[in-house]
Amino acid sequence: QVQLVESGGGLVEAGGSLTLFCAVSRRIVRIIAMGWYHQAPGNQRELVAIITTAAQMTNYADSVKGRFTISRDTAKNTVNLQMDNLKPEDTGLYYCYLQSQDPFTHERSIYWGQGTQVTVSS
Repeated sequence: QVQLVESGGGLVEAGGSLTLFCAVSRRIVRIIAMGWYHQAPGNQRELVAIITTAAQMTNYADSVKGRFTISRDTAKNTVNLQMDNLKPEDTGLYYCYLQSQDPFTHERSIYWGQGTQVTVSS
């Protein structure tokens, strides 16, 4: 079964930086997209950034544009999120996201990491 393992979270002061890492447990035949979602306390998960396999297109939430950068290494099956100029509003759990497609059945699957905690103090 596919597992996504996140790391890199922690406690940082406002204005600081963190880098989140996500590694896939095994080779995925067909990955459609990978990304990161943020869940603040009491809120629903919201898209932070996503990068697609096709054309390596990226999309960011308006709140993080210019501050966060998503990158992916397709050979190593990893996706990173560089977070700069962190704000207290960025506090919460960050989940790695992967969407795949079965090459035989064409069924699409979504996988989530367990989440890594980011806390930004003011």
